[in-house]
Amino acid sequence: MKYVLVTGGVVSGLGKGVTASSIGVLLKACGLRVTSIKIDPYLNTDAGTMSPFEHGEVFVLDDGGEVDLDLGNYERFLDIKLTRDNNITTGKIYQSVINKERRGDYLGRTVQVPVNTISLAFLHGLTSFDKTKPTQHSVRGLRGLGLTPHILACRSVTALDENVKEKLSQFCHVPAANIITLHDVSNIWHIPLLLRDQKAHEAILRVLNLLCKVTREPILEEWTSRAELCDRLHDPVRIAMVGKYTGLSDSYLSVLKALLHASTVCHRKLIVEWVPATDLEDTTAKEAPDVYKAAWRLLRGADGVLVPGGFGDRGVQGKILAAKYARENNKPFFGICLGMQIAVIEYSRSVLGLQDANSTEFDPDTKNPCVIFMPEGSKTHMGGTMRLGSRRTYFQVTDCKSAKLYGNVKYVDERHRHRYEVNPDMILELEDAGLSFVGKDETGRRMEILELPTHPYFVGVQFHPEFKSRPGKPSALFLGFVAAACSQLETVMQTSSHVNKAAAVCGQLETVMQTSSHVNKAAAINSSSNGKIPKAYRSGNKSKPANGPLNGTLYSNGNGVHA
Repeated sequence: MKYVLVTGGVVSGLGKGVTASSIGVLLKACGLRVTSIKIDPYLNTDAGTMSPFEHGEVFVLDDGGEVDLDLGNYERFLDIKLTRDNNITTGKIYQSVINKERRGDYLGRTVQVPVNTISLAFLHGLTSFDKTKPTQHSVRGLRGLGLTPHILACRSVTALDENVKEKLSQFCHVPAANIITLHDVSNIWHIPLLLRDQKAHEAILRVLNLLCKVTREPILEEWTSRAELCDRLHDPVRIAMVGKYTGLSDSYLSVLKALLHASTVCHRKLIVEWVPATDLEDTTAKEAPDVYKAAWRLLRGADGVLVPGGFGDRGVQGKILAAKYARENNKPFFGICLGMQIAVIEYSRSVLGLQDANSTEFDPDTKNPCVIFMPEGSKTHMGGTMRLGSRRTYFQVTDCKSAKLYGNVKYVDERHRHRYEVNPDMILELEDAGLSFVGKDETGRRMEILELPTHPYFVGVQFHPEFKSRPGKPSALFLGFVAAACSQLETVMQTSSHVNKAAAVCGQLETVMQTSSHVNKAAAINSSSNGKIPKAYRSGNKSKPANGPLNGTLYSNGNGVHA
């Protein structure tokens, strides 16, 4: 086991998470097995109760861990599944120590916090504006802690001049060959390529004493194709994101990435129109009419409407209005978690005529509670008490968009994070009125996926499919949503009921190859497959190797297709 430590200043958003992820991609491309750990200094046990405005989204893992959004970057870039143990916080350590002390594990000894000592490879990421003093001071402070950086990853707008590198090398005592420029690029998929071009893998392997053992050059053809394809996209697809936390895009980071993965497959340049939900409400029309008109202009001009997850009642009415507009105007709609519940509330009010229909989260005394608090939830403790992690959803019908997009598997496993659910006592009434709940949990009483069959694409899900979307392997429902927004849904779904689809390695969506009813289709097979349709395996029949290319074999596991 070898460790590469990535650290930097306290300023967020400079790229430490993406840098760590990109290093992992590079080392994995050299044939190494790679995983990632995020260490946070805060006293919170986990990220579950943190405000999205301060820390961005809470990323949810298969095991139910609520973790820092950087772990989402690690999973997406490295295509791995992490656990809650991959996110260490000071609070988690203190809690463990205190629990042991209370049990008497320390046998009466005094418990103190020891001084940290860290060894092995150390990579230090800093910001550089062609001025070396801040970097020098940071390295000096690092040395004062007994830590010696082996590599400097310098964040800058443009590539560093050689004289700047030489100066940094002289005053920071780091070889010039180990000073890496991480300058601005057109999209973040170029970062691993940037590291490769500067031989960062060789510098790291040299420090780890692995240079002689790992002789393979990084294999990044797929990554290169995807990065270049993204740069070539010009035809736009406009998605209206109607949410509560639109002031900070990191609050919806995984949703944005899932949209990007899907739009790249559809050969469209993603444009997200941020629509604060409150701006759509009548109150805003009275108090700030220009803001109100601008918000509705964005909504009407979008190719698709997405209502993501969230908590609290602020902006709920605006989300309901957005869902109503999309439903009545045949605009592709995708509701996630709260977004699905919003769709149910809107349908209950507009179609069933229950004007006071609501969630008990927003109106505990409503006479028509179409969304209710889950019986197993806690109303006294917030942290870690929701329905969290990977849960199984069983399809109730095969002739629906969601089942087709997932490849007609019997069930899918997706990640959840919610306290409220659609009221099972209202399902019969809702379905009699035209709404279809096509996916349910193992009991059949918890609604997971809804569709409006008469609509081009009106889908709501209780889970969060964005957490399992990957570059080149987009979430099935995000792909369907974006495809519907750019008039490609039929192309994505065409074939018979037994056919799985395969998104190409580079994410291209070209000619769909259709054969017999039990043969799989492949969208945009890249040149490495020589025009042949790769084999495909449905969920549970074969497992994906931990590392390395799949030699053209495709696997469907309810999260798009692994290529």
